[in-house]
Amino acid sequence: MTCLLLVEDDPDLGLALRVLFTRAGYEVVTADDGQAALRLLFARRPALMVLDLVLPGLDGWEVLDRTRDLTDLPVLILSGRTSPAERVRGLRSGADDYLCKPFDHVELLARVEALLRRSNPEHWRGDYVEAGLRLVPERRSAVWQGHETRLSAIEYRLLEVLVRNRGRVVTTEQLLDLVWDDPDATGRERVKFAVLRLRRKLAVGDSEDPLESVRGMGYRYRDTSPSGD
Repeated sequence: MTCLLLVEDDPDLGLALRVLFTRAGYEVVTADDGQAALRLLFARRPALMVLDLVLPGLDGWEVLDRTRDLTDLPVLILSGRTSPAERVRGLRSGADDYLCKPFDHVELLARVEALLRRSNPEHWRGDYVEAGLRLVPERRSAVWQGHETRLSAIEYRLLEVLVRNRGRVVTTEQLLDLVWDDPDATGRERVKFAVLRLRRKLAVGDSEDPLESVRGMGYRYRDTSPSGD
């Protein structure tokens, strides 16, 4: 049974979410503060974390930072902080999705299912080799110019989609559909900040950035080989 880590300090909401996820077929472990969340992260190795930001002790931002130092499991922020700046901060800090309170239960379950589907190793393909780049699905990593870096599930899927469409522009809407399973194209800023995180991870010395932003359209993986083949 897939295990979810629910980090929420409101006891009533925590209980309601636990019932919701349990009825949907998930095993749920809960924490009501940041320290407990990190202990459960080590002890239970969940498949996904649903994270509130306002917590006693370590707040949600600190939990997210420490989680990203340890693992690339999907993190969905569930917060009453609804400003665009907060959503942008969450995505830039490494969250895979951000849903504001109050929320629709059906939408929450759909987002959890989408994140788990994108992170499921059964959906990974074989090694993919491109000029200067090798994707290694069993480690969910990219070897770029001889340097290997681990990627989150979303980052891996994003890079894979761009690489397999080498030389062609993939629109933001297409990426939301293919990577986030979000065909309605909500939360477009997710693509921007996922690409920024990928660029930081692929930055090796003076090597050329293989990810190109095409203004007003989307992104393209470009050929960086000297011959242009």
